[in-house]
Amino acid sequence: MSGQQIRQQMDQDPDSVLLRSGPVIDATGLLLLISTITVFLLPLFIYFPPVPPSQRDALLETHSPIGVKHSKSKKKTTTTSPSKITIDQLWIYPVKSCKGIQLTSSKVLPYGLEFDRLYTFAQLKSPFPLSTNPSSAEDKLQPQESWEFITQRQFPLLATLTVELFSPDPVKARGKPLYSDASIKDSFLLISFPWQEPGLRGVVSWVAAKLARGRGAVPQKQLVLPVSFPSQDEIESQGYEREEVRIWKDVVSALNMEKDLPRELALYLGVSNRLGLFRVDPGRLREVHRCAPGREEAGYQPVTGFQDAYPLHLLNLSSIRDFSVKITKDENLEQDLDARRFRANIIVDGPEENNPPYDEETWKKVGFKMSNDAEGGKSKPAAATFHVSCRTVRCKMPNVNQDSGFRHPVEPDRSLRKLRDVDEGARLKGCLGMQLTPLFDGEEKLESWVEVGMSVEVGERGGHRYINQ
Repeated sequence: MSGQQIRQQMDQDPDSVLLRSGPVIDATGLLLLISTITVFLLPLFIYFPPVPPSQRDALLETHSPIGVKHSKSKKKTTTTSPSKITIDQLWIYPVKSCKGIQLTSSKVLPYGLEFDRLYTFAQLKSPFPLSTNPSSAEDKLQPQESWEFITQRQFPLLATLTVELFSPDPVKARGKPLYSDASIKDSFLLISFPWQEPGLRGVVSWVAAKLARGRGAVPQKQLVLPVSFPSQDEIESQGYEREEVRIWKDVVSALNMEKDLPRELALYLGVSNRLGLFRVDPGRLREVHRCAPGREEAGYQPVTGFQDAYPLHLLNLSSIRDFSVKITKDENLEQDLDARRFRANIIVDGPEENNPPYDEETWKKVGFKMSNDAEGGKSKPAAATFHVSCRTVRCKMPNVNQDSGFRHPVEPDRSLRKLRDVDEGARLKGCLGMQLTPLFDGEEKLESWVEVGMSVEVGERGGHRYINQ
């Protein structure tokens, strides 16, 4: 359009010329502009997602996670050593009945592996209906009410609660003025479970999870717990209470930290009663008797925390493989039975000629030590020695898939009762695995250590007869 034509158009309709005088963007140009902005912003969204940091992100600023990464250790068909029985896996379960943490080494203490079963969930049992959110007037227990621990037997979704152990990282913590000395020096547990709110908030959390952790991520709730037992000042300031909780037939005094629990956790697990979270009191551990060695033999009084009955549980993969092939499988049960279903602390393996199935049931005393090859051929004393106290009598918890939380209606419990009814002290019950009590060189230092790859040395053999509680 020439200058004269524009002037004529302005004389006739000045508004139309003003509207058409700016830059014109057609559909192709608009699409190109959107594509350019998207290509520029997408990497920023991926590497710097516009979502608030999670509690895990905050911990990673000053701490590092402990444990073997990305290892489910479901099955094993080969051995670590061509000729010896060795420690194949080590596991701790800082929160009873939740996901375990696989380690390469661990300190052994009188109550078991360090950090094992520090916490347990419990529900308040009563002959009358209870409120899940009691008022302060209802906070104190009535005479008919009592706390009882819960496991995957009643609430199988406990298996899906991820537990991570974070240890202080001096390199990360250096130059972090926003963090107190206490928060940097202490270790913490992080509990995560899937949870999506209904409505728009749920959609936003779903999108945020994808942006922050990738396409397969789901929204989560997280809870941070201290590893160290709280000080008296912390107990009073946080409103924690010392209360009694039942672990099987034992009743122990422990610290109830239910005030830290998010309301969504009970809904996720399906716990209709009041839900509690108990921290074991290191000064009030349960004494272990029955099949365990006495004070004279052990050199100290054996104790345990929130473990079922004994400090440690040992499992032999040779026995798992033999038992697995005898079970009738269906689509809900893996073909090679997952050893994680049995919640062992120490899992051993070796060639069948030296490690026949169920050979561990003849062990009475066992030691673990680094192989002679690792020490230049020199023999080394056992780093850890254990009294093999009794067989592990199985409940129905191995029926729970440790990834999905799905509880199989019958297996492997039915096959355990049928094929592993082997202990005269536990008739009509299936047994698989052995219970261990740590032994130490003296009373001055009740501490030893175990490590993956250590060889197994059987010190004594003999029979076992289970003694009920």
